Amino acid sequence: MLTSIQNERVKLVHALQNQAKTRRKERKIALEGKRLIQDALANEHRAEFILYDPEFINPMDFDVPKSIMIPAETSVIRHISDTEQPQGVVAVFPMPSGKLPTPLTRALILDNLRDPGNVGTILRTAAAAGIEAVFLSAGSVDAYNPKVLRSAMGAHFRLVVVEHGWDAIAEYCHDLPVYLADMTGDVRYDQANWSQYALIIGSEAHGASTEAQTIANHTVYIPMQENAESLNAAIAAGVMLFEARRAFLKNS
Repeated sequence: MLTSIQNERVKLVHALQNQAKTRRKERKIALEGKRLIQDALANEHRAEFILYDPEFINPMDFDVPKSIMIPAETSVIRHISDTEQPQGVVAVFPMPSGKLPTPLTRALILDNLRDPGNVGTILRTAAAAGIEAVFLSAGSVDAYNPKVLRSAMGAHFRLVVVEHGWDAIAEYCHDLPVYLADMTGDVRYDQANWSQYALIIGSEAHGASTEAQTIANHTVYIPMQENAESLNAAIAAGVMLFEARRAFLKNS
């Protein structure tokens, strides 16, 4: 039973929960909550160790070697939790390192999106809509921020999520038509050619970056009621991605 927050494993989990630089250096992430951990395990990702509170968690619920299930006092779990109401279990996994598909046919590019909840929701939506890879440009929130991981609900284990500079993003997507979501776009979202594509979703607060505008071939828009505000980035992404999904299924 772990009782001290000075334990090396406890200190590692705390750092992974709070420091992007530690996640990048160690190439590890912390997943919190029974459902998220079980989802990662079901997708054949192996946990390095799992800390759990015996008062709330049955270790037999996890299909892992008993040796990596480590009980910890409630105060320790509370210390390493990133939530106001700890779920009683936190696991450390190697950072997912999915390989980009070749050829790439359906990609999503997040341009300077900084809200963890929005980004996590978009990743979850992208996985459900059949996106193969999601690129996060410089300036976007860390893809493995704990709030992003929780909001994404396991999407990190179902699609390739990569953080890249614009030169690399442009190179990966150079064979695809690149659509930039913009409320004053030139192509209506349900009239775009979604057979193969890369879709850029930009920041609500700052709009599309110069780099995003440079690599885009078209701007695509969702018609809205006159005088309406722009849509939330996650909502706009969902509308467009599932229209692309509908068109893909219709023509396949």
